[in-house]
Amino acid sequence: MTENTQPVFSIEKLYVKDLSLEVPGAPQIFLEREAPQVNVQLRTEGQAIDDGVYEVALTVTVTAKIGEDRTLFLVEVAQAGIFQIRHIPEGDLEPVMMIGCPNILFPYAREAVSDAVTRAGFQPVLLSPVNFESLYQAQRMQAAENAAGEVPIQ
Repeated sequence: MTENTQPVFSIEKLYVKDLSLEVPGAPQIFLEREAPQVNVQLRTEGQAIDDGVYEVALTVTVTAKIGEDRTLFLVEVAQAGIFQIRHIPEGDLEPVMMIGCPNILFPYAREAVSDAVTRAGFQPVLLSPVNFESLYQAQRMQAAENAAGEVPIQ
């Protein structure tokens, strides 16, 4: 056996793939004293870009609103990474990409969100830690329920 079959996982590159910030009510919105309602949404996507090399992007969208219709700010960060993942069983690849990689990317996305919000003139948003394993399991269960509830077209 000449080929090394030990599992390989390494970070090749971490980068901000996309960053968007909107403050639609400026400058009047800065006169508001009411505490905003903050909504955080997460999305993880992964794709192969070469043999054994994958890009994973964690997109964090933070929206702060006052009342139902007045947006204080909206920030979206797509924090991405290029990972070398080799010699991992096919069934384990998706969990590595959807749990392991986002755990690495999240602190960088958290910092980018906080920095963007601060630069926009607001108090920093400090995102709470996220259990990506729990999110992944919930998504898998939801997908299984949706598939079980589908009625085939005849």
